[in-house]
Amino acid sequence: MQPIFTIHAGEYLVGNLIEKKFGQLVNVWIPSKDTGIDLLLTDKVTNTKTVSIQVKFSKDYLPTNAKPEDQVKLLACGWWVLNRPKLEDPKSRADFWIFALHGFREKEIQPVILSSERLLKIYDKLERNSNTIQSYI
Repeated sequence: MQPIFTIHAGEYLVGNLIEKKFGQLVNVWIPSKDTGIDLLLTDKVTNTKTVSIQVKFSKDYLPTNAKPEDQVKLLACGWWVLNRPKLEDPKSRADFWIFALHGFREKEIQPVILSSERLLKIYDKLERNSNTIQSYI
C-alpha cells in the first residue's frame, strides 16, 4: 500500500522554517508529484515569481570520537549520498538545495543552502570519477 500524501521530516522542517522567517514575503508549496523538487516558493503578492528547492535531511552525526571541546563548537553534522546525474537533470533540477541539519542541542534545523550550480562546482572540485558522492557536513 502506498501513502497518498508523503512529505518527509526535512521537507516539513525546512518549509516551516521558511514560513517562520519569510512568511510575509513568500508562499511555500508542496508539489503533488515527485519531480526532484521538494518545495516551491512563490512571491506572496502574485504567486508568479518562483524558486524551487530540493531538501536533503539527515539525522545528527555529531562525531562522538572528537574531543569534547571540538564537539561543543558544532551545532549539528549530517551525512548524505549525492547523485551527479540527478544534480544535472534539467527536468528535475531545483534552483537551490537545502541540506537540513538537525542536532540534539538546537531546536531549529541548521540549513546549508547552495544553488544547483554551486553544488555542481563543488562536485567538480572533488575530481571524483564516480557519479555518487558520500558527503559529510
